[in-house]
Parts: sequence; structure tokens; C-alpha cells
Amino acid sequence: MSQDDVHHLIIGRKPVQELLHTAPEKIETIYLQNRPGRDLHAIIDLCRTLHIKFKRLPADKLHHIFPGNHQGVIARIMSKGFCTLDEVITSSLASPFPLVLALDQVQDPGNLGTLCRTLFALGGGGIIVPKNRSAFPGPAASRASAGALEKIPMAQVTNLSRALETCARAGVPIYGAGLGKDAASLFAARLVLPAVLVLGNEEKGIRPGVLKRCDHLLTIPMAGTFDSLNVAQAGAMIMGQFLRTRHAQKG
Repeated sequence: MSQDDVHHLIIGRKPVQELLHTAPEKIETIYLQNRPGRDLHAIIDLCRTLHIKFKRLPADKLHHIFPGNHQGVIARIMSKGFCTLDEVITSSLASPFPLVLALDQVQDPGNLGTLCRTLFALGGGGIIVPKNRSAFPGPAASRASAGALEKIPMAQVTNLSRALETCARAGVPIYGAGLGKDAASLFAARLVLPAVLVLGNEEKGIRPGVLKRCDHLLTIPMAGTFDSLNVAQAGAMIMGQFLRTRHAQKG
């Protein structure tokens, strides 16, 4: 375990209980030893009340997360603070490259970090991620982002479809990346900014309910035998095309 990983763990019953009472929004997951005693029931009750994700693990797996005296409870905390959705929208509208990425259950921290790095390098506005089944914005994502994760505004939302609806009400068009008969070639589509770009899960793509919120669907034409790219690669290509359009509009 790296030193960075340890810095994102809260160890022991009392420290975790204190965190649940004072800053539950900082908690990504709480790990509890299987068959906890009565002294851990209060933590489980708080997790359920506050809708904090928790997992019960056997002792050896808990020891793998932290090999010291953990008292049967470990909390993993976020490496960055989250903004509100309104703050991300406002930041995007004022940014040099007014594009927001909405990541629909992208689960690989490396992909999250790489997308953050690309968007930040291009001057992008921010990122929206759903609360559940998304990559943990911790040390692995931070390393892949080369520090961009801590600098770019990110909103964590309970319902991504509703968040996209909020963006649409603000007058921001929604583009989705994927396949299908309604998808337009990235290189032929009319791209406008400000915009939101939705990128889907590494295996399943964009969920149907989220896809319904997209005004336009974009696809990258493939000449080889593969029918898709890694989500970070595809995201970089689409962001590059948006940037090209941005410069053409200014010119």
C-alpha cells in the first residue's frame, strides 16, 4: 500500500464515527469486518441513515486495505471536494473551453484521471459524475490526472439524468458518445459550445435513461477491426474535435 493510499483512509471506530457526524460528504465507502459486534451497529445505522456506502469484508481483506489495528472499521475518503452542479455549470460558461464532461458510471480511476487531465489541459469547464458506481477520485485517479483532478470543478450527483435536465434548462446542449442508427459521425456533426459531453461506462456505454437526455449522439468512424475505443481515448478525440470547432468559430 502506498503512502498516498493511507492518507485517504480513516482508521478505527471513533474516528470513523466522528467523520460520519461531522463530514459524511467526504466518505466514499466504509469497510466493516464481517459479523460486527454491537459496537459497530451504530456505524451501520448511521451509514443507512446518511446513505453512505458500506461493505462487509472478511478480516483478511480488511487487513489488506490497512494492515494495522483498524478495530474492524475503515473509511475511505475522497481526495477532493465536490462542487455543486450549478457551480460546475457556471464555471464552464466562464471557461476558455466551455465543455462539461458527464461520466455515466465510468469506473476505472485511470480513465477518470486521464479524462480530467485532457479536459483541464484544454481549458474545460468541469465534470459531473453520479454518486454510485463511479470511479473513486482517489490516489489512482489523481496520479493519472497529473494533478488536474484537484484543480478542475467536479460535481457528484445522485441522479445523472436529472442533472443533465438541469444543464438543458440552462440552455446547454447535451451530446452523447456512442453507437446506433441515430449517431452522427463526429467529423460531420455540427458541434456547438457551451455543451455537455456524456461518456458511458467502459463496457455498457451510456445507460438508456441517460441517453434519452442527449440532444445529439456522436460516433467515431472506425476503419479497423475494432468497433470502439477506450473511453479516455474516445473522450480525448471528441474533446479535440470540439476544440477545433471552437477555434474555427473564433476565426
